[in-house]
Amino acid sequence: MLMITQSLLVYRLTGSAAILGVLALATAIPQVLLFLVGGTMADRFPKKRLIQIGQLAAGAMALVVAITLTTGYLSSEHPGSWWVLMVTAVIQGIFAAVAIPARQAIIPELVGAERVMNALALNTMGTNTFRLVAPIVAGFVIDSAGFAAVFYTMAGLYLIAVFLTAFIPETHKTTAHSRSTLAEAGEGLTYIWSNRTIFLILTYAIFYIVLFMPYQMMLPIFSETILKVDATGLGVLQGVSSVGALLASLVLASIPNRKRGFLVLGGGMVAGLGLVILALSHSWYLSLAAMFVIGVGQAGHSTALVTALQALADADYLGRVMSILMMNQGLSGLGTFFVGMLSVGVGVQGAIGGFATVLILLSAFFLVFVPKIRKL
Repeated sequence: MLMITQSLLVYRLTGSAAILGVLALATAIPQVLLFLVGGTMADRFPKKRLIQIGQLAAGAMALVVAITLTTGYLSSEHPGSWWVLMVTAVIQGIFAAVAIPARQAIIPELVGAERVMNALALNTMGTNTFRLVAPIVAGFVIDSAGFAAVFYTMAGLYLIAVFLTAFIPETHKTTAHSRSTLAEAGEGLTYIWSNRTIFLILTYAIFYIVLFMPYQMMLPIFSETILKVDATGLGVLQGVSSVGALLASLVLASIPNRKRGFLVLGGGMVAGLGLVILALSHSWYLSLAAMFVIGVGQAGHSTALVTALQALADADYLGRVMSILMMNQGLSGLGTFFVGMLSVGVGVQGAIGGFATVLILLSAFFLVFVPKIRKL
């Protein structure tokens, strides 16, 4: 809900793909710089509390944006007022660097190692069920009541999330640590470098995220200028992607925990193919089909990727390993920045299609020439 609303708001305020890229970069910088520290904190402190801190911060930032919209400051009548979105995005990125590694690392502690893939698939299914409904609802609310109503709703939902998270059982007891957070973060990097399989998976994940994820921030350009649909139409596009992801998650939740490497790479290829179709499409229905394919590939890749990392990493380093994965997701902002700049010259379709083609070729390369991943 946040991404679709925030990106559409920025595009309607500025009409610039480049500024969309700058906004994504602002979100990415704190995530890239602080995720390893956040992962170290997840290994040291109660994960539930870190998750709640992130939820409170996200809710507060949504409320700030809602108030600036209500007062009329954040509007096209005030050129440059989009700095509000930039600052709140940076603050959210800082707290996400703490909360997201904890959210990923807590799952094995709750369900046990043998059920991780099934649990992650169910988690992905729940997330995509919400993503199926939320973008459509957000688009409808934007068209009928304005952007402020969506941000007020998000602030309320984050508050509810804090309350519900309180019911998660404690899984970690705080222990004394003689080394500093930065020293333990360095140990995490050394551990990843020494485990070649984890290193290779994370390397592929970097390329996948930089090449694939930028389309999400650029989707409002497709809906507004290419497909000529309103905010509800944009929500439907995102919702169809979630349908594909939901169905893929249901399949993954019911199959044995194996062939994870093939799913990581195959999911990347499928997602890239969907993006190529989207980039070439001027048809509403073909674009919907492309979004469905994108959702299937994304769910297959992300679920298998997290499962593989959680199975391979030692428990004492899991938070730090997951923080590197989440830091990689911060790099999606860097990819979005480059796509935004490239779109100025070749158009958003050319930029997204070019990145997707590279993703397909790179996935095929890893599938053929990196058996350590393929055979997981």
